[in-house]
Amino acid sequence: MNFFSFLILLLVAAICGSIGAAIAGNNTRGCLTSIVIGLIGALIGTWLSRQLGISDFFYWYRIPIIWSIIGAAIFVAVINALTGKKSSKRKR
Repeated sequence: MNFFSFLILLLVAAICGSIGAAIAGNNTRGCLTSIVIGLIGALIGTWLSRQLGISDFFYWYRIPIIWSIIGAAIFVAVINALTGKKSSKRKR
């Protein structure tokens, strides 16, 4: 893996992490946190897809995009449940 591929991997992980966090109701994350959430989400999503016997049909740079987003949403929801945080929606 060269440097450019690594940067693309981090970009894809950040996008998946951001989308997963937004689905779980928490979008006040930074870029590095989104990358970590995306990478952990990819691990959780891949494990979950293997347990369910469902394959992903959309890979990009060896990351299962749909399962990464689902895994990131599950990860953020579990973290929010453990810490007792509510969703970060603004009140007007």
